[in-house]
Amino acid sequence: MRPIADPSANPFATQAMHGLQRDDATFVHGFTLVELVVVITITAILAAGAALFIGNPTQSFFDSERRANLTDRTDTALRRMARDIRNALPNSVRTTTSGADSLLEFVPVTGAGRYRASIGSNPSDNPLDFTNAADNSFDLLGFPMTVSSNSALVIYNLGIPGADVYQGSNRRSLNSASNTTTLSFSGSNFPLASPSSRFFITSTPVSYVCDMTARTLWRYSGYSFQVSQPASVAALDGLPSAVRHPLASNLNACQINYTSGVLERTGIATIRLGMVEDNAQVTLMHQVNVVNSP
Repeated sequence: MRPIADPSANPFATQAMHGLQRDDATFVHGFTLVELVVVITITAILAAGAALFIGNPTQSFFDSERRANLTDRTDTALRRMARDIRNALPNSVRTTTSGADSLLEFVPVTGAGRYRASIGSNPSDNPLDFTNAADNSFDLLGFPMTVSSNSALVIYNLGIPGADVYQGSNRRSLNSASNTTTLSFSGSNFPLASPSSRFFITSTPVSYVCDMTARTLWRYSGYSFQVSQPASVAALDGLPSAVRHPLASNLNACQINYTSGVLERTGIATIRLGMVEDNAQVTLMHQVNVVNSP
């Protein structure tokens, strides 16, 4: 049995053991808790400093994006309203207020033309006779037209008693016809002739409502003619066949005013619309010229 050699007697073995100890000491070395806390603290200070330079520009970017979005939505709603109101029957625009709510009503025009006012060179000409209660048809001057039975014929609307489309004094129901040069209607003759021999074909009324309780701009349509303008959201909701569609939401301001003109002059509808989202808000104003020449 061989004796175990003393490692201390072998210089090479002693060096190998010392090298192993040095390697083991290097391998198990790590961070102390104090070093870790110092690193976290320094990182937090650097992050807070970077946030001061990055946070404000980033917030400004998002605010600008919200304002741009609100501006686009507000402008779209105003343009839709302007397009509708410009197509209103002369002297049919009327407005009212109910608390913080504003309401504007008008009659949309779907067609227009000139009627024959007297017999020409052809004995078969069919003029519109305003003195004959039995006369309910007339010739068109110009191109043929196609009309539906739910359309209304209006002549010389002045918006006054005796010539008011809402009262029905100068409004008659058209008989449907396709590509025709002669229009016929139901009812008696018209009370007043147009100096320019003009007639208008209209649909049922349309209302725009600033509902500040629901913070929504509504468009109402499909309801029948009312002698007096519906003066509230509840009144419009109570009309048979009335349908509404939201045009804009998140309102913080909405007001509609109208200044009427006379005859050849134009009326002006002024619309102020404001929208808000988070901390961004936009308010736009738009004026619409309304031709009141009947």
